[in-house]
Amino acid sequence: MLLKVTESGQKKYEELAELDKKHFFHPSTSFRQQQAEGPGFIFTEGNGIYLKDIRGREVIDSLSSLWNVNIGHGREELAIAAMEQMKKLAYSSTFATNSHEPVIRLAAKIAEMAPGDLNYTFFTCGGSESNDTAFKTARYYWKMKGYENKTKIISRGKSYHGVSIGASPATGLFPFRDFPGLSQDHLYVDSSIEALKEMIEREGAETIAAIISEPVQGSGGVNLPPSQNFFKEVREICDQNDILFIADEVINGFYRTGKNFGIDNFDVVPDMMAIAKGITSGYAPLGGVVFTDRLKEELTELTEGNFYHGYTYSGHNTACAVALKNLELIEQEKLNENVNQMGAELLKGFKYLEQAHDEIGNIRQIGLLGAVEIFKDRETKTTFEESVAPKVVEEALKHDMIGRAIVYEGQDTIAFAPPFCITKDEVEKMISIIDTSLTAVKKRL
Repeated sequence: MLLKVTESGQKKYEELAELDKKHFFHPSTSFRQQQAEGPGFIFTEGNGIYLKDIRGREVIDSLSSLWNVNIGHGREELAIAAMEQMKKLAYSSTFATNSHEPVIRLAAKIAEMAPGDLNYTFFTCGGSESNDTAFKTARYYWKMKGYENKTKIISRGKSYHGVSIGASPATGLFPFRDFPGLSQDHLYVDSSIEALKEMIEREGAETIAAIISEPVQGSGGVNLPPSQNFFKEVREICDQNDILFIADEVINGFYRTGKNFGIDNFDVVPDMMAIAKGITSGYAPLGGVVFTDRLKEELTELTEGNFYHGYTYSGHNTACAVALKNLELIEQEKLNENVNQMGAELLKGFKYLEQAHDEIGNIRQIGLLGAVEIFKDRETKTTFEESVAPKVVEEALKHDMIGRAIVYEGQDTIAFAPPFCITKDEVEKMISIIDTSLTAVKKRL
């Protein structure tokens, strides 16, 4: 809601906005828009699903910022966990066999949560680093086994695997992939088993190191797999062709889809899982790659000297302490259960929108991850000449909700991934805002 804007708040905003335009290089932002308009919001506080701007405006964060503030904003317990760890030991290196209690306990917790024999975690600072690590390790593994030609990585169209120099070439979304990267030997396949088999036959299994996939695609449009058995078939294909299977759990992981990890919905155990985001609910930068016992044991046998890969902040003490407290609170407060309960309410809301608006279709939901698509004709899935979802999101902002429009690959989608603490009333409020906003936009079409 729009609170009274104080003179001091407006003055502070203007002061910071000028400094922002002069000095802050924004990620994933239009340079021209930044220079012309300055920052849209300068956030100062958060509480639950809400964010507050320096000028006093409070808005719903319908995407958990970047799919990551799972526990909700403003959790003092996580600040206390960070402070207590910092007072004792903020950081110490985990290189050369050194360790510390938070990283050991967190690795054990992840092993407890992960499917099958995924029991070893290599820690990073975020999702892009996690996928970089998975790709490098897959190629290293095959090289050490004597298969130096097994270097290719297959990913699905509409996938998102990060923007680092190693991860961006694996991203199926062209605008991200078009930004220069160095990693080579990346292939992109349609989301069908037939297309995957054809690609492996064409390229040769002896050249393919790994297949990577998000169990449920996030930034590509919240796309579920084409069938419940899709990943079981992918697993079988990998086993038959000596190809490693990497599950990108950066968005899916840590209860977002209603289970511990997204791949749990499909009863498959990958060779590696890339994790990040929800492990700390965004309260500290942390990611990792979880390896199976088999793969870790083989790497140990194959590597005579050092494993020459690691980041300064791999297993950062404070970040690990925050992650442990985050996961503890989610379980204690049964927020993981609330994901499924409120996910069902979100789906009800989507069905209401579908009934109320002929333009809404292709609704999808799993846990607190969902999307609706906008069509000119939903029967033929014909989209409007100009994308409508961004207009609806812009209109929703007038009603105090930050939304996410996804228009890659011809989609016209509005995505939702609210914090786990959301209530039934707040879900209904989000749906009502989209209802009102779409009605207003339709009058201008």
